[in-house]
Amino acid sequence: MPPSAFEEERDLSFQPAVNASPRALTQEQIAFYNERGYIKPLDAYTPAQADQNRAYFDDLLRKVQAARSDLDSYSINGFHLCCAGLYDIVTHPLILDHVQDLIGPDVICWGTHFFCKQPHDPRKVAWHQDASYWPFTPARTVTVWLAIDDADRDNAAMMFLPDTHRRGHLKWRSVAKDQAVLNQEIENANQLGEPVYDELKAGQFSLHADMLAHGSEPNHSARRRCGLTIRYCPPTVRALNPGWSKGAILCRGSSTADGWTYNARPVGENINLHLQAIGAN
Repeated sequence: MPPSAFEEERDLSFQPAVNASPRALTQEQIAFYNERGYIKPLDAYTPAQADQNRAYFDDLLRKVQAARSDLDSYSINGFHLCCAGLYDIVTHPLILDHVQDLIGPDVICWGTHFFCKQPHDPRKVAWHQDASYWPFTPARTVTVWLAIDDADRDNAAMMFLPDTHRRGHLKWRSVAKDQAVLNQEIENANQLGEPVYDELKAGQFSLHADMLAHGSEPNHSARRRCGLTIRYCPPTVRALNPGWSKGAILCRGSSTADGWTYNARPVGENINLHLQAIGAN
């Protein structure tokens, strides 16, 4: 695939995390993240709280589809700007403790996206590297994948290809939208190692580097598999497309970096504001 418009400007190398006094992670977990590119499973919510998260998502999806019948279960993208409940998940102190251990005391959230595979969803999420899609430099985003439903092999849990975050920008090809949720697919991914399933109970989460290859199969089961991705980075990351820096939350610390627009906690759950502002997600 030809390089993107930002290819030559982006630093897509992996920078190992170094932290002499971590809050939540052990030194062994940090070393594992540096070597393998992910950490799992981690606990954030009790089973009762996970049930509340699921009810919150179910209600949010009902409201979104009532407002826009053309939107599917993958359409809730960036709603931390208009939904107080989602903002509160993004700023959950325990989640932030883990993220801070990897990226430092100044923590920005710049994106959220629910990946909700309905039962018998025929589409895969093809093998991809997150940072390949994003006009950011350097590649220093850490993704939290928070399980809204239980995620296991039967209902198409996400899979990682360990150590691929240290191999640079992998060659990819376009894939048709009716076959996959996202449009990039890494070539010859079967030669990149043995996949590891990101199996999580609802309320648990994983962390992965933005250059780690990952994906998921179609959901052939009768069970839904929903997860919330939350994208965190330090303020030293720069958006090459200014529009990508306007949806940020300063979750922790302070920032004197230029280019980021920080948003306050929204009042209520004003989904129509977001739908009208950006259209289909």
